Amino acid sequence: MTPPAPSLPVSLVANPRLSSWVRFTGEGRVEILPGKVEIGQGIVTALAQIAADELDVDISRVDMIRASTATSPNEGVTSGSLSIQQSGRALRHVCAEVRQRLLVAASERLGVDTSLLDIDDGTISGPGNVRTSYWELAGDVSLDHDASVGAAAKTAANRAIAGRSIKRVDIPDKVFARPRFLHDRALPGLLHGRVLRPDISGAKLTALDETAARTVPGLVAIARDGGFAGVVADREVAAEAALNALRKGATWSAGEPLPDENDLPGFLKSQPVETTTIDTRTAASTNKAARTLRRQYTRPYIAHASIAPSCAMARWNGDRVQVWTHSQGVYLLRADLAIVLRLPAENIVVEHMEGAGCYGHNAADDVALDAVLLAKAAGGRPVRVQWSRHDEMSHAPFGAAMAIEIAADLDADNEIVGWRHAIWSNGHAARPGRAAQPALLAATEIANPYPRMISTNPPAANGGGGDRNSVPLYDFPAWAITSHRLLTMPVRTSALRTLGAQANVFAIESLLDEIAVLRDEDPVAFRLRHLRDERAKDVIRAAARRAQWKPEKRTGIGYGVGFARYKNTGAYCAAIAEIEGSDDIRVRRLTLAVDVGEAINPDGVINQIEGGAIQATSWVLKERARFDRTRITSTSWTDYPILTFSEVPAVDVEIIQRPEIEPVGAGEAAHGPVTAAIANAVHDCLGVRVRDLPITRDKIIAAMELAS
Repeated sequence: MTPPAPSLPVSLVANPRLSSWVRFTGEGRVEILPGKVEIGQGIVTALAQIAADELDVDISRVDMIRASTATSPNEGVTSGSLSIQQSGRALRHVCAEVRQRLLVAASERLGVDTSLLDIDDGTISGPGNVRTSYWELAGDVSLDHDASVGAAAKTAANRAIAGRSIKRVDIPDKVFARPRFLHDRALPGLLHGRVLRPDISGAKLTALDETAARTVPGLVAIARDGGFAGVVADREVAAEAALNALRKGATWSAGEPLPDENDLPGFLKSQPVETTTIDTRTAASTNKAARTLRRQYTRPYIAHASIAPSCAMARWNGDRVQVWTHSQGVYLLRADLAIVLRLPAENIVVEHMEGAGCYGHNAADDVALDAVLLAKAAGGRPVRVQWSRHDEMSHAPFGAAMAIEIAADLDADNEIVGWRHAIWSNGHAARPGRAAQPALLAATEIANPYPRMISTNPPAANGGGGDRNSVPLYDFPAWAITSHRLLTMPVRTSALRTLGAQANVFAIESLLDEIAVLRDEDPVAFRLRHLRDERAKDVIRAAARRAQWKPEKRTGIGYGVGFARYKNTGAYCAAIAEIEGSDDIRVRRLTLAVDVGEAINPDGVINQIEGGAIQATSWVLKERARFDRTRITSTSWTDYPILTFSEVPAVDVEIIQRPEIEPVGAGEAAHGPVTAAIANAVHDCLGVRVRDLPITRDKIIAAMELAS
């Protein structure tokens, strides 16, 4: 078979110019300019490792430059656990080619063949003690060239930095309280803004009496554009006071009804939908079905629950505007801003700064447009807008609620002979920059408003949305997978970490466990028997071995297993949960094994798996957006509880390191397996299956009553 022709990594196809990725400065430094952004996942450290390795420089020389539409390659959005896969591959290729170009230049300058030259921390030396350096050559070697297909990166055996755990480069600033977060930065002359929004879902501003707000000391301006209104003040306390005064003078239209929170499956299945067949498999011959297990699994709307509310700064200079944001996609945000402002994109600079935010489409993009609109009234001074906790929990997009029905056909021996998986859910993506209309909240409020975008699903080639991880990795003889995407959206939804993968893995792995119990077969052995992928088997075996599966049965303690390969193309992850069932479910320990191919920074991979496992535990046990028929009611930590420090389980992670295999991301690999493992452990402990997340005391009691 002819091997495929070499090709450039996807991010290099879009941004081929070498100089857009790497720069050498006169102080013996190397600047790396990725288009992906740091959102707490440690990506700047891993990318710095890749660059330092390929360039043969000490990592302490590497300066990672924040993404900006003024200087950085356009790598779209930082999402989907794709930063290493996309930016890492591009940087490895670029730095290998830059290194080779500098070696050729050194050969010409020193009169020594490149094969006789060595590089040590950017110094190039050869026989007879001849030497030069990257920085001496930088003025003579132009990087204004497109990347070539033939550049050869180092082999895994020759990498000295990638594959090692090193300290994260972003942590010192955070530990020593240096202002790295956008929330902590203050530009000269900074003003503060707040935006007026309704409590009633879908209500529109119809009238506004500004009299009381104009008497507030420190008020600089009141901004109004149709149904969009806000205040600008010289201090945050003044902005809050002016907003409260403005709220008293506001008149709102009637809102739009919200679903019945206690019957989300009924709501999801009653709406107009777009139906898509995701995948089918037809068995050549199969045993006859003797029985069919039909089960429904649900998850609620989930908030991003960012620890700090979203924040942005903006400053106008004539018809040009600069925005500072913790958006995950600076170019995509710029595209939507250009539509709303009716400006050429080149008149807008969007610069990333880290924020105490989230993974997924929260309100970071929305607050950026808020800041831009309020800054119009600031006379050229910068305006900082920070949402309140109430704003964040009621107006930011939610992760979509889902209802999943699986019908498993079993033969006389309770072996699986057919599998049907149907999903009802809103779409899982309404990020900016991907449509002819903007996806930003204020764009629906201005005088010439845009309609609210109905969330869609990414194509299956990009991992899908509501259907993500719905196609089994197991070798069932026949299946049919169907997705029903809602065409209405009373609760605003968009990308939340893992999109539909958490719920789909929960459903698949829960039913597999149930079938294993029917067969009186060990759940780990049952999964291994239905897998052909050896990497999949390896993570399950590793997790089981590390957790000493299965410990002797103890009263009040349960154990469960879950497995998935994220998107069926990314990282493999298996989880074993140990739970205690008393008054409430408590997760005592999670043991995980993960295979991400080459782990660039093993400690970083462990951090990501631990973080995902803890977040999934919070989703499974606690998280649920609450609302009545008129408004979101879970607008504080009291109404929307998350896992507390005292409730965090011990998390133990084993990495199966495969340096010869291209790396993939780790950030979202753990959520589905951990969710399923906890649910299966609940059954092992209490003898009931809870199929409706979150798994609370009330849900367990309801499941017991149903089973009795």
